[in-house]
Amino acid sequence: MQPVPRALRRAAVAVALLTAAMGCAPQPEEAGKPSSPAANACEKGKLATRTSGKLTIATDEPAYEPWFEDDKPANGKGYESAVAYAVAERLGYGKDKVAWQTVPFNKAFAPGEKTFDFDINQVSISQERKKAVDFSSGYYDVRQAVVALKGSKAAKAKSIAALKGVKLGAQVGTTSLDYIDDVVKPRQAAAVYGKNDQAKSALKNGQVDAIVVDLPTAFYITGAEITDATIVGQFENQGGAPEQFGLVLDKGSALTPCVSRAVDALREDGTLAKIEQQWLSDAVDAPVLK
Repeated sequence: MQPVPRALRRAAVAVALLTAAMGCAPQPEEAGKPSSPAANACEKGKLATRTSGKLTIATDEPAYEPWFEDDKPANGKGYESAVAYAVAERLGYGKDKVAWQTVPFNKAFAPGEKTFDFDINQVSISQERKKAVDFSSGYYDVRQAVVALKGSKAAKAKSIAALKGVKLGAQVGTTSLDYIDDVVKPRQAAAVYGKNDQAKSALKNGQVDAIVVDLPTAFYITGAEITDATIVGQFENQGGAPEQFGLVLDKGSALTPCVSRAVDALREDGTLAKIEQQWLSDAVDAPVLK
């Protein structure tokens, strides 16, 4: 047998190596197939929701104005109801595909698996709360405000220092209560209530001198609920970024990026601004407490 020429041997080796490499290399995917399951994670109307084909949204009861109207989250009226349906539509769920659920404020961001897809209930985004739940991008930039009865000592306050000697109250677990404890630092401990309705009753009954709530709620309280009350002033934002309300989701939820994208799109196209103008137009400037 004649020896194979060196050039032919080299060619044969090259072909074998090329064939092996092609066998190990990833092959092109068939046309029309997604690159991975994650590619379709935010496909409109087909999200991995609690109930297939439905979007479950939670909020507290009662649902206060101006965030909701007539204590009926499902009617689409009020800032948060309108935002919830706008987000749902962006995600591919029409009004008939949205189911509402009642979840107490504090339970919404407590540790543990959630029964909803997202919760909307004036929950401020914070690093502490992020340890237990996910948040969407912020859907509302908020400031906290002080409400007192007209003619009272608290109503005459022009500064944070002037509030140190008055009895203040707020709902448990809220940023409002944090502002009392961390910003005002009053000489007497704040009165803490399970719901804002209890705080408002305490104000009317003289059990507290003033209460702290978010600014739109302050305008509603003074304009429609306690007409002999006044907005003493609002607090400046603490730190560089503004305080924001975010939609609450289960920790590590696959829906979080989808919901955040929907909120971001609503902010970018002006929808959030339009909804704010419609439902929160009374929340104009109030004196700033320094």
